[in-house]
Amino acid sequence: MDVSRRGFLKDAGSAALGLGCGLPLLNTGCTPQAQEHDETHVSTTLAMVIDIDKCRAEEVRRACIDACNQAHNVPQIPQSDDAVDWIWTEQFKAAFPDQVHTHTAAIVADAPVLVLCNHCDRPPCVRVCPTQATWKRESDGIVMMDMHRCIGCRYCMAACPYGSRSFNWRDPRDYIQRDENGEFPSDFPTRSKGVVEKCNFCAERLRDGMQPACVEAANEVPGGEGALIFGDLSDPDSRVSHVLATEHTISRRIGLGTGPHVYYIV
Repeated sequence: MDVSRRGFLKDAGSAALGLGCGLPLLNTGCTPQAQEHDETHVSTTLAMVIDIDKCRAEEVRRACIDACNQAHNVPQIPQSDDAVDWIWTEQFKAAFPDQVHTHTAAIVADAPVLVLCNHCDRPPCVRVCPTQATWKRESDGIVMMDMHRCIGCRYCMAACPYGSRSFNWRDPRDYIQRDENGEFPSDFPTRSKGVVEKCNFCAERLRDGMQPACVEAANEVPGGEGALIFGDLSDPDSRVSHVLATEHTISRRIGLGTGPHVYYIV
């Protein structure tokens, strides 16, 4: 049976949970915290809501992915096993295996779904990292990465049941399209071979009072307004709080107890 590297790591993460088991980011003022994930308390809780129906449109998903790639200098590696993804598309049945059954309609099971790091309330990746290269930020609950500290052990990848982390099997800078002056698409620090990376909820943009790049990009596509909604769950008046209170939403593999903070309108 052909099993993808990402799929294998998702299964490994789920199994580990069942058994109970780099570089400072744009001077955001964040440092790893030496603490157990279940003892972390945050003053705000940032979350994202994704409207599956609105994201059926290829142009909406493509805009989100392209915006993220450009904002973070994500390499475009053609070999799928070596691909680096911060946000990407999976079929509903792969993203939500616990939400489908033998007779689930194909239009539902095969629907394209945008997936990314879930910035869990109880992130298993944080617990297993031996160097504190990944940690949960106290101020807002974002699960961060310090690529300087990453030693490439990939424990975090094995622990994550969502396949939300990518490993740089080759120098990613060779696969980033530069402009005519040889400059990268953005000022976001590039990574090196042998480290893990993932979505950071655009912490560098949040610092400057902006929305995540994917959210902003979706709103600029006709029909994509509100496809992705981002905000503070601890604020009952925020848009994400309102949506979660009024719409039927689900989260990925919620039975694992990780407490994902990415929700989907179904």
